[in-house]
Amino acid sequence: MTGARRRRAALAELSGSVLLVVMDMTVLNVALPAISRDLRPDSVQLLWIVDVYSLVLAGLLVTASALGDRWGRRRTLLTGFALFGLASFAALAADAPGSLIAVRAALGVGGAFMLAAAAVVWLLTPRGLDLSASHH
Repeated sequence: MTGARRRRAALAELSGSVLLVVMDMTVLNVALPAISRDLRPDSVQLLWIVDVYSLVLAGLLVTASALGDRWGRRRTLLTGFALFGLASFAALAADAPGSLIAVRAALGVGGAFMLAAAAVVWLLTPRGLDLSASHH
């Protein structure tokens, strides 16, 4: 794989990972009325449903990065995708506020692994992710 192709692949990996992590932070706001109607959480539970994802993600980002140094970027990224995917399917089965809070926390763990691996891609790619044709 040429240098330019490798940088484009790194950009696609970085963009996909960050898109999933950020989208999960924001998409819940659209679903809140339906979640409130179906699960009937109280105000504290609703607060946890919204905030636990970003709280866990931010809290584990450094730990996930350290594990990524030991495991390798690829394994860290794949672990993050697997955790994120499993937790996403588990969210479909959540039938109580407490179970949705737990699933959102698991999504945060997966997101931390994905974001940690994506950050390493950005930092270790030669010349950053400069994709211009002038650097052949």
